[in-house]
Amino acid sequence: MLSTKPLFRPARLRNLTLANRIVMAPMTRSFSPGGVPGPDVAAYYRRRAENGVGLILTEGTAIAHPAAVNDSKVPRFHGEDALAGWARVLAEVHSAGGRIMPQLWHVGMMRKPGDLPNPEAPPIGPSGIAVPAGKLSEPMTEREIANLIAAYAQGAADAQRLGFDGVELHGAHGYLIDQFFWETTNQRTDRYGGDLVGRTRFAAEAVAACRRAVGPDFPILLRFSQWKIQDFTARLASTPDALGTFLAPLAEAGVDVFHCSTRRFWEPEFEGSGLNLAGWTKKLTGKPTITVGSVGLDNDLMTAFREGKGAGVAGIGRLVEMIERDEVDLVAVGRALLHDPAWAAKIRDGRTTDLQPFSLDSMKVLT
Repeated sequence: MLSTKPLFRPARLRNLTLANRIVMAPMTRSFSPGGVPGPDVAAYYRRRAENGVGLILTEGTAIAHPAAVNDSKVPRFHGEDALAGWARVLAEVHSAGGRIMPQLWHVGMMRKPGDLPNPEAPPIGPSGIAVPAGKLSEPMTEREIANLIAAYAQGAADAQRLGFDGVELHGAHGYLIDQFFWETTNQRTDRYGGDLVGRTRFAAEAVAACRRAVGPDFPILLRFSQWKIQDFTARLASTPDALGTFLAPLAEAGVDVFHCSTRRFWEPEFEGSGLNLAGWTKKLTGKPTITVGSVGLDNDLMTAFREGKGAGVAGIGRLVEMIERDEVDLVAVGRALLHDPAWAAKIRDGRTTDLQPFSLDSMKVLT
């Protein structure tokens, strides 16, 4: 019988100790009318904490910018009412013995003109380019960039003030920070564009501003990906050397943990090595990493949606080996935890026959 003990060893992130290596991945749910998380959202997160999740990363939360998100039911992380809602979420998770960090989010050019909650606000991006629509707006000015960096820092400061355990910046999947990384959407010729290092400058300055706002001991996570929602084959770095070049300014700016988003965690990142993206990131930076991608399930999210049949239960033996060999530090679980709040407890207690396949219906309700 597979021993899952490596998944349930404590982990340390700066001054924060986690009870185990299991992380709830950020998953947008759109159950916060007016951008304010209510008691149902607090109960949703509490259930995962009660069932042994070591760290909860919240769904993406809008930073203080009118074009940050494209859905009025996505929660905000600014404004007195929304922050009061998040304080209730935090209290529920902490009272259940859990740890929780908000994910700070701006969708950039993934937003369409007229989208809620602020239809008058145009989408913004490094070069005003949306994929595949092309140019929709003017490139961001340096003043706009400075304002966005300040908004990320304010979100981090508010997270610390409320008592959260750290903060994550969403820099993956083709959203705003990632649009600066990706040469397809960043065609700037100033210091925020150009080569791979130049394209990291916006994110590095946002991380550094967050670090100044929260001090040296508050954990800062950054989620990044090679793939984009608009292009699964996209790559920021095609070799380990290029990946190291990309990661170095971000690590230097103050990232404590890299959350390395892949669609299937078991797939190697580069030819000639069995390491996945998180494994290579840890090797190159020396920083702790989170691996993610179809954990506990037999297909990825987009395939499940395309085929309309959810996903079946899959083994986690490879995952346990990665932790045991110290290739990665933490494991983010998405749909399996969304569908079943007790997933971590079942894995811990060896109740594998009780694990449930993922159903698309679980996307429609808060469980």
